[in-house]
Amino acid sequence: MKVIFLGAPGAGKGTQAEIICDKLSIPHISTGDILRKNIKEETELGKLAKSYIDSGKLVPDEVVIGLMKNRLQESDCEKGYLLDGFPRTVVQAQELDKFASIDKVVNIDIDTALLTARITGRRMCQCGASYHISTHSSDICDKCGAKLYQRDDDKEETVKNRISVYNQQTKPLIDYYDKQGKLVTVDGSAEINKLSEIILKELSK
Repeated sequence: MKVIFLGAPGAGKGTQAEIICDKLSIPHISTGDILRKNIKEETELGKLAKSYIDSGKLVPDEVVIGLMKNRLQESDCEKGYLLDGFPRTVVQAQELDKFASIDKVVNIDIDTALLTARITGRRMCQCGASYHISTHSSDICDKCGAKLYQRDDDKEETVKNRISVYNQQTKPLIDYYDKQGKLVTVDGSAEINKLSEIILKELSK
């Protein structure tokens, strides 16, 4: 099963991807993870990507597509995979179609106001633990006792900008995959386990 997850930042793609990949025994492939791995291993594409990141620029499509193409050729992808954060644009989707055959595209749809509250309420710890102010009233980490902080990415102005960029660039993918008959839209406001059940049911059809 080769699956793509679409959804605005904070829609729950990462959480659902972990659950679904575990159930289907397929790797969870995110652009961010691939970039970090290639930069750490100092591959040619990794070095190229780092040069753009270090200068504050977006990594160009051809570099991201090259990294993704290499990743999908690895042995753990033989039985399928779940793509999270790729493709981000129709151009990337068209390139992906040249070297991969996607079975289903799951669009996790969620109200913008709920999305904003979900992201801006996140709090992180230096140990890697994450919390949400709706369920964790303290500003101290339960695991290590350090003070929690809000990532710049999770601040309201940044969140609104990220959602705006998503709407401009990534929403056209919904039409693109709908025309291919591969799109399934699910309600992202559903409780985590319930949403996983809905997605698994759709993927089994």
